[in-house]
Amino acid sequence: MINAEHLVNSEEISRYEEAVKSYLGLQIDPDRFMSIRLQHGVYGQRQDGVNMMRVKIPGGTLNPAQLTAIADVLEQYVSHPVVHITTRQDIQIHYVPLEHTPAAMRRLADAGLTTREACGNTVRNITACPLAGVCPREHLDITPLMEGTVTHFLRHPLTQHLPRKFKMSFSGCEADCAQGMMHDLGAVAVKKDGRYGFKIVAGGGLGHKPHEAITVEEFIEEQDLLPSIEAIVSLHHRYSDRKRRAKARIKFLVDKFGAQGFVEKYKEEFARAKAALADKPRPTGAWTGGTPGEACGIGAPRHVFAQKQPGLYVFPVSIPIGDITGPQMRGIVKLMEDQGLREIRATQDQNLMLLNVPETAIPSIRAGIEALGLGEPKAGDDVVACPGTSTCRLGITSSKIIGTKISGGTADLRIRASGCHNGCAQPETGDIGIYGEGNRLHGKLVPHYQMYFGGDGRSAGGLALKGPSVPAARIETAITRVEETYAKDRGEGETFFHWTRRHGKEYFAELLQDLVKVAPEELASVLHDHGEANDFKVLQLGGGECAGAAQEFVASHFAEATYERDCRNSFASQHKYLDALECSEAIGRLVGESLLFSSGRAAVPGLPEIAQVLQESLQQDAHLGAKLAEMASSIAQLKGAFDEQGYARLVAEQDAWIAQSAQACQSLDRQLNLTVSITAPAAKAKTAEVIDLSTYGCPLHYLKARNALNAIQVGDVVDFLLESGESTQQVASSLEGDGHRVLYKEDRGTTTRITVKKAATAQAH
Repeated sequence: MINAEHLVNSEEISRYEEAVKSYLGLQIDPDRFMSIRLQHGVYGQRQDGVNMMRVKIPGGTLNPAQLTAIADVLEQYVSHPVVHITTRQDIQIHYVPLEHTPAAMRRLADAGLTTREACGNTVRNITACPLAGVCPREHLDITPLMEGTVTHFLRHPLTQHLPRKFKMSFSGCEADCAQGMMHDLGAVAVKKDGRYGFKIVAGGGLGHKPHEAITVEEFIEEQDLLPSIEAIVSLHHRYSDRKRRAKARIKFLVDKFGAQGFVEKYKEEFARAKAALADKPRPTGAWTGGTPGEACGIGAPRHVFAQKQPGLYVFPVSIPIGDITGPQMRGIVKLMEDQGLREIRATQDQNLMLLNVPETAIPSIRAGIEALGLGEPKAGDDVVACPGTSTCRLGITSSKIIGTKISGGTADLRIRASGCHNGCAQPETGDIGIYGEGNRLHGKLVPHYQMYFGGDGRSAGGLALKGPSVPAARIETAITRVEETYAKDRGEGETFFHWTRRHGKEYFAELLQDLVKVAPEELASVLHDHGEANDFKVLQLGGGECAGAAQEFVASHFAEATYERDCRNSFASQHKYLDALECSEAIGRLVGESLLFSSGRAAVPGLPEIAQVLQESLQQDAHLGAKLAEMASSIAQLKGAFDEQGYARLVAEQDAWIAQSAQACQSLDRQLNLTVSITAPAAKAKTAEVIDLSTYGCPLHYLKARNALNAIQVGDVVDFLLESGESTQQVASSLEGDGHRVLYKEDRGTTTRITVKKAATAQAH
């Protein structure tokens, strides 16, 4: 489980609390506060005065203390009986008064839970195969890699102002139970030609214009996983549409560039990300290899499941439409404590599952779960539903109510019900999926459900076939008819997925055509949504809050500049000074363009030109333009004749200039909040001592290099100067054989400078 120190930051909760007080005191504009609120995982609801808090749970993994904390928040701060498990393995707490959200965050933080970046245009909660670490089929437990990715991108400067949200999944084998095909990015562990690594798919997505992910890497080694992910996030940040929210998901870049063009752009970003992360620690896993056998399938196992650990089992708990009460959560915690269980997971099918259950404890667990009014999954109850009109501002139909009425039948089909086309219940990946919409018939607005058939979100699956739109009043009949037809018509062993492909979409249009047609005299029978006595209407509650405030040109530029600063420092630590200087140029351009935009001036090319316009247009802050001109000159000089002291001065001046420029932009536009993009501490430029071994031959040069590495800490970097040619090759090869990493080689003619990072796994001699 992720160390709480990586997820929780008490200072930012205090800053959030001050923002809440300022907003309630009418000292912060609503748009600016919305951006702050979303960044901390707090959404507005249909109901005034209360909010939804989304708890970010990587991979869905919780311990008893964390489940207790969620129950505490529900019972202490909310006048509502349930919390909601989502298809992204989060837990949502609804009806939280705004003034109570800071206290609720602190209670969650006490247990190591965060709401940070669970909403907004950022990297959302990362989902994983629910059986990670216990599945007999898996090539490795992907949990450490997933958690390392979570901590890398949480509060990452590049992810604070993405054009749109970004969703990832991790799967431990080719079965891809975490459904990479429907994600912005999916990482799937694979075995190819006897080697273990990852297949990377990207550009998937549901909602408006569903899109299957494309393969960007058939195989990469574990050490390249994080650079590959960062490259795709960077691609999204750099190229996705910031002006049209409906076209801003990364799936639209695949359409814009074409699959081949998208991969080419990715390769450019990957080369840079791999170089920038060369000296950074990366998450690793233990590749054990799997054994053929049953895959848990989409969501989670539907029955007690034998783990790869002998004598231990997974016990799934069915949570109807994902809603669970405080007493039920506390009851589960008591069961876990009585049996010595330490781990429970939320799953993509809105259920829970207990891990590491001894066979002897299964009867007690079963009885205890039943006493709480819960039970194990049973045929027909694999039904997922989003909140719909119960709380969501975008909801069109009451998907929660219909979710309690429909069933997957004796074939235990996966039913997915969303209250609008945004598809939070993932209808395009269900066996039968539906989303709510309003259609006008005979002059009246009638609630309908758009139907989908035969979806499978795994990387070898496919999006569902789009069927007809059926009046909501008849949707139960439509679902039952499809299920009964499948039961009669299916071939031996034929899955619902393959049955739908055999028939095609027109088959379902014909099968349900009588339910689609509504005669004038039948209109009264279809006017009401489920659970509603009044005629159907779509409330105009404004747009969704995923984007928060308008996509600030300035905020996104500062976020990218902060990322470029991190890359600059990484390149410099590897002595890749030309790359570092190019980052400095990018910083100057990005921040300079932000100053131009804030002052109402058009963009111009080139740092000297930007500097000149800034000196003319910024009155009180004209010195910022003058400083940019100085830095542009320094960059040009250092490119021609590099010296480390001059570079160190440039770095110090540039970092101070970034902060001053942010203050200037915020004074010009009070709506801006650039705190996140400029608070990360900048690494100081190093002027490292070089250990000169150029006068030593074999084996003394290697022995002295090894002794120098023994004197430093694991992860630290040291430079050696060696005689070029065979001497350099001997030392570099020997050190790599010991397990260390040679990060960089710089040919200086008769000598070569190599940069070496000390490894924890270095072999002893």
